[in-house]
Amino acid sequence: MTTEGGAPLASVTEATLADIASHGIWRGASLDINPSVLAVARALLAALQGTAPAGTLPEELQKLVAQVLRNAGVTFPRIAVTDDIGLSAFAIKQKTSEPRPVVIVPAGWNPYGWMPFMVGYLSLAARGYHVLAYTPRGFGETGGPFTSDGFIGVAGPDDWADGSKVIDHAEELFTPSKVGFMGLSYGSGISQLVAAHDEKNRVAVVAALSTWGNLATSLYDNGTRHEKAVELLIGFTGAKEGEEKEKFDDATWRVLQNFQDGENMEEVVEWGTVRSPETYVEATNARSIPTFYSNTWHESLFPAGEAIATFEKLTVPKHLNLWIGDHGAPEGVGITGFPSGTPFWGYLKPMTEAYAWLDHYLLGKSGDVPDWPVVRSQVMFTYTTRPNGIGGGDRIEKEAERESFSSWSEATTDTETWYLSGADGDDGASLSDKPSSGWSREFTAGHETTATAMDDIMETGQKEWFGNPKPYEPAGFEPERLLVWSTEELVGGRRIRGAAGLRLTVRVEEGDAATLVAYLFDVDPDGNTRIITHEPLTITGLTPGTDQNVDWTLQPAAYDLADGHRLALVVNSRDRLYSFTGTEGSTTTITSPTGQEAALELPLG
Repeated sequence: MTTEGGAPLASVTEATLADIASHGIWRGASLDINPSVLAVARALLAALQGTAPAGTLPEELQKLVAQVLRNAGVTFPRIAVTDDIGLSAFAIKQKTSEPRPVVIVPAGWNPYGWMPFMVGYLSLAARGYHVLAYTPRGFGETGGPFTSDGFIGVAGPDDWADGSKVIDHAEELFTPSKVGFMGLSYGSGISQLVAAHDEKNRVAVVAALSTWGNLATSLYDNGTRHEKAVELLIGFTGAKEGEEKEKFDDATWRVLQNFQDGENMEEVVEWGTVRSPETYVEATNARSIPTFYSNTWHESLFPAGEAIATFEKLTVPKHLNLWIGDHGAPEGVGITGFPSGTPFWGYLKPMTEAYAWLDHYLLGKSGDVPDWPVVRSQVMFTYTTRPNGIGGGDRIEKEAERESFSSWSEATTDTETWYLSGADGDDGASLSDKPSSGWSREFTAGHETTATAMDDIMETGQKEWFGNPKPYEPAGFEPERLLVWSTEELVGGRRIRGAAGLRLTVRVEEGDAATLVAYLFDVDPDGNTRIITHEPLTITGLTPGTDQNVDWTLQPAAYDLADGHRLALVVNSRDRLYSFTGTEGSTTTITSPTGQEAALELPLG
């Protein structure tokens, strides 16, 4: 038996499952799926088709396949959504005359279409669901078995219409009692948008994992383009290198090129707004579609702030999980791996809770879902870890604290103002409780620094999820390229809950624009440092030599600053995640005029 590419089918071992449980779904700085995830999915697919050689799967996965095949049949339909566009799909149909619900799963943004999440489909089938997974139009390697026809429109109206056609197919194939949608990443946005737009109002529940609420602000907010994410996603569709354009419809490609060039941003925002579940929240509310959201504190594709803002507007039965880590990391183990390889059961909670949500609204199982709080928030890095031994790093042995709220707005119960000061000798500059004015500090703009949001999109935050936050060394921060302010050691620490606000006055010596990126760090007495949150801001229309007051809001956080730790604020001009607007090598000055003193508003809970 070979894979879709002709390579021999790899056996899945305990080491394969342990790799997923220890390293997650993502692999590498250039964005790709962990080969162990693909190995498990391919082996399961072969086993379901009866073509897997003996010994390809460990015993537990063999039992799962056998259970599903005893109770259901597997097919590989191609769903015609127009006369010339067919979507690659995978179906599991329960062998029963009793009406059963179907869970429809649009695939995430990746070149392998619906294939990587085989464990998730079998888990759903084992719970008694019909399952229909599909690759959204345009995705997949040319000629591949998981590839759909057409061109990528990035969750646009064609994708909504396709979703309704998929429901039509599900009704013909299964005659389901109810229809639910579950999606991770790209599939989560499509799930919400199909539910809001299906003309027959057939979607009974949505589970939107690592999701977005507002695509426009996910891509472009505070005047700053989220360049790196778009660059990597364009190359992660299944197109051959140099042929990426061929995967997208003409209008979408034009918008993406404008985004990369920083041109016609009004059109980019309009395009993103059309693809935002937040735009249609009134329709979702009117239809009363129970909606499950998950997102992460250090999300690199769909920042937590925009997802929370959309979620707060929902008046339907709803639940929001906020996890440590980055995009897809919390759900990765549960949707692609298996418990036998999981050293820490907390890794499975993000998916078991999503399944419980579906069970309640599709199967009528009460469980404890009716008693869930509206919001569950994991407090960053409050887990307990121990050394991992071979391979290095740490592994979690006690999960992080989770807090409950009826609304995220309840998380912030107070604020504390910290004023920025001018430089104070060799000790740098302070954050204090007293206003400080009349000072100025400058740095050279346009250069990346070691104070950065993350090393690699998704990879750095995935390590956080598994107990290994990125360490920073403030002593190595480049003083000519950034500015640092710090509190004294804080007695009693601080419970940071919510979104910090920053007020500064900025002046450039050249050009008419500047990008600023603000970061908050936790610094312990030994200098060990972790990031709490960050956010960029781009200011245009500046006059060289003239001060401009600016303020912006950082991404929300749930973080406990321990007793005796210091809070540090860093401001630079360039982060690898974002576009830079300004004059490279020029001087940017931060000042604090009387009556407009520079200040950090810290949310507390």
